[in-house]
Amino acid sequence: MFQPKPEFEKRMQELLGEETEEYFKIIHKELPNWIRCNTLKISPNALINMLKEKGWKIKQPFSSNKEIILVESELKPGELGNSVEHQKGLFYVQDLASMMPAIALEPSEKDFVLDLCSAPGSKTTQIAALMKNSGLLIANEFDFARAKVLMENLERCSVSNEIVIRHDAEIICQKLKELKIIPKKILVDAPCSGEGTIRGSPETLKTWNSNMIKHFSLIQKRIASAALNLLQPGGELVYSTCTHAPEENEAVLQHLLENFNIKIEPLKLPMKTRHAVLEWLDDEFEEQIINAARIYPQDNDSEGFFLAKIIKISDKEKK
Repeated sequence: MFQPKPEFEKRMQELLGEETEEYFKIIHKELPNWIRCNTLKISPNALINMLKEKGWKIKQPFSSNKEIILVESELKPGELGNSVEHQKGLFYVQDLASMMPAIALEPSEKDFVLDLCSAPGSKTTQIAALMKNSGLLIANEFDFARAKVLMENLERCSVSNEIVIRHDAEIICQKLKELKIIPKKILVDAPCSGEGTIRGSPETLKTWNSNMIKHFSLIQKRIASAALNLLQPGGELVYSTCTHAPEENEAVLQHLLENFNIKIEPLKLPMKTRHAVLEWLDDEFEEQIINAARIYPQDNDSEGFFLAKIIKISDKEKK
């Protein structure tokens, strides 16, 4: 079992205080079996009845989001992913926290949406389902191998309103703007240090280091800035990461606030979240950043996440 490095422990202590022990206990426990019903193929009720016939114990915890399902039965390794229902694309194996960015984006059937960092496709397929396979969804993934997995998942889930492209995220935003192809909504589920994925990927504890945080923070600022530059006034951007590091979360939002005329909207999500932090080490962040959401594993028995909903007010950039 991988153990957290002292620097990581210290940082989490700064964030969580007295709850630090609870956090480090839960990250060594296996994740629950959360799945998302693929409403492009089947209704949540029909899927639940099908899974109950297999003898699985099912829970539907959110009346507002019936597609979110918890399989409470103790399954054999691989049983969930290898099930016929999963292979047919009737559901997607997706952690509860990972479902929140698409819910926050609130895509509609008439929207033009850009998913800027798409692979492996959990959020892309979720967005398509929320759009009911209507409107237009551009799914971008630079890495060839990951783009292949993305396309396989889109096909398995019967997504038909998408165009898959493979470009550097910053460059494609520039090209789309030059061509005047402007999405109404953008999801930037940014590459990150992955601190929130420790339960599913324990090796993250071994590979984690503070240099990763600095590296990803620079990339995140560039990608999010390119996405905001593409949007027209009134356009919406959801920024998310699966990490706890404020340098990759609140500090990125602070950078955007200092360079763009935007506002950060309050979020309405079905799971428990916490406000973003307004101070970290020697840095202080603008008050409206508190509207962003932090998701900790111990609050919902999930992975960790961070997300914020940003509205572009005007094209005028701050100096």
